[in-house]
Amino acid sequence: MHHMNGCGNGHTNGSSNGSSNGSGDGSCWEKGVWSVGIINSKHKYLTAETFGFKINANGLYLKKKQTWLLEPSGDGDTICLRSHLDRYLAVDQYGNVTCDATEKDKGSFFEIHVRNESGLWALRNVSRGYYLGAGPDVLTCTAKNPTDSELWSIHLGARPQVTIKSVGRKRYAHLAESGDEIYVDTNVPWGADTLFTLEFRDSCNYALHTCNNKYLHRDGKLQDKCEKDCLFSIEYHHGQMALRDFRGLYLAPIGSKAVLKTRSHSVTKDELFILEDSLPQAAFIAALNSRYVSVKQGVDVTANQDEISNHETFQLEFDATTKRWYIRTMQDKYWTLETAGGIQASAEKKSSNALFEMSWLQDGSLGFRANNGKYVGAKRSGHLYANCDVPDENSKFYFYLINRPILVLKCEQGYVGYKTSNMPRLECNKASYETIQVERDDKGIVHFKGQNGKYWAVAGDEVVADSDIPHEFSIELIGPTKICIKTSHGQYLNAEKNGMFRVGDDSADNATKWEF
Repeated sequence: MHHMNGCGNGHTNGSSNGSSNGSGDGSCWEKGVWSVGIINSKHKYLTAETFGFKINANGLYLKKKQTWLLEPSGDGDTICLRSHLDRYLAVDQYGNVTCDATEKDKGSFFEIHVRNESGLWALRNVSRGYYLGAGPDVLTCTAKNPTDSELWSIHLGARPQVTIKSVGRKRYAHLAESGDEIYVDTNVPWGADTLFTLEFRDSCNYALHTCNNKYLHRDGKLQDKCEKDCLFSIEYHHGQMALRDFRGLYLAPIGSKAVLKTRSHSVTKDELFILEDSLPQAAFIAALNSRYVSVKQGVDVTANQDEISNHETFQLEFDATTKRWYIRTMQDKYWTLETAGGIQASAEKKSSNALFEMSWLQDGSLGFRANNGKYVGAKRSGHLYANCDVPDENSKFYFYLINRPILVLKCEQGYVGYKTSNMPRLECNKASYETIQVERDDKGIVHFKGQNGKYWAVAGDEVVADSDIPHEFSIELIGPTKICIKTSHGQYLNAEKNGMFRVGDDSADNATKWEF
């Protein structure tokens, strides 16, 4: 067993990330705070009941009551655990485990010790010197040495699709062009190849799933199947993460190419990573000329390209106050309304003229409303001007969510997954998620494909994943973390209270906002 320590302060790069520090909403990697579920040896989750500040380890799934914020205590290497009620887990002078204090003190400080062979965590209370354990209905803190009852695994409660930044290299991980390795050498997380899905496996470990539907092997190669060599346990070091294979070696960027693989038995800055929420990045096609909107030619934002590169990919940054969007280029410039009505990617910083309202139209297409109240239209030359009073053919754009070629969907009931492993019916109340492949067609149309190789289809008013041929859907971005999904008939996909996945009506107000 070893005690975790680390280096650095675990802050995210707010300039390129903009993730929010919520309370248990799964979006807070900032300031070294992790949103987690904590699972005991009987596969039950540590739970903070809503009434009476009661705590137990009886939870079956990671839901709100089972979500904890693991945060630095501010006192050396120790951590605190804060419940969804904003109360701290603590051990009193008699050894009772409580969770009713609004302030942290010595009784709420824990050290994390990791079992080398299993990667499981033991939490040693600093003031008592004993380890946190779980009895049938009560938490205990009486063991001098951890037994099975005092060993826990950590289930990350954050959105599972992230970008990965190396602390040592100060660079982001991305899929190599060859598609068979991960390099940690990009300055800005741009495009689909910098998106990774952390898949929670066997109630203990994580697999790193890439956008080309492969898994990272500990030797640095990507492969189709997830095997023991693709599983890593996670460690917390001052808010930063280390990933360790079953032989006790840690992932790090190695050599001049910064290939991600395991090598070292110890944790330095090279073995530490910061996870960041992946902001939506999109490409737009002007309906007028069927060309992609681009900044390839310089400052003018022009619909004149036939393919998507970094110049045709834009990061969408939501302004919660105005419910409008900043549209950012890879060169860190923002789309801006110029005095004469033209749209240029010239703004260094955010201003009201850089805010655009995204209006979704009945056919799944999109209109941009600029700060002058006019819609952005394309000229024959492809140049964009905010000079249309209503969204018409000139001001219509098709939308692709570029950095989600693999999608994970969640609603209030849970994740989207198969009802049973051999049945094609989808449900939206699952404790664990299925990854969904997204294929692009023309005019903003997408097809969803399950890991069973079958496409999503609508049968009656149900959604099934059993089709050999692709069916048409479109995606509407509703906020920084939410989308609506529409069928080719203009109806929205909705989550029912019982976990059913149904086709609803054509009203966006009634549509389920899926967290992605």
